[in-house]
Amino acid sequence: MAEKITIHVAKTNLSKLIAKAEAGEETIIYRGDKPAAKLVPANDAKQAADRKPGRLKGVIEWDDRFFDPLPAHMMLKPVKAKKAKKPSNA
Repeated sequence: MAEKITIHVAKTNLSKLIAKAEAGEETIIYRGDKPAAKLVPANDAKQAADRKPGRLKGVIEWDDRFFDPLPAHMMLKPVKAKKAKKPSNA
C-alpha cells in the first residue's frame, strides 16, 4: 500500500520521498482529504515490461490516407503577435 502524506510534509521531506521512490515505494500526496499526486519510481520495471515494439502488429491498421498531406482548410495558420499597447501618460 502506498504511503499517504500531505503536501506540506512532502515539501519538507522531498529528498527522503525521492529516495523511497528510487527504492520502489509509492507515495500518494494529499491536498486536504483528496489525493493530488502520486510519487512513483521513474523506471518502474512493471510498466516497462508491457511496452514492446510491434506488440500491436495486426491489431491496428493505418489507412494509406493517414500519411497524405492535410487539405489547406485543415492546416493551422500562423497567428500574428499583437503589439503591446503603450500606456498613455495623461
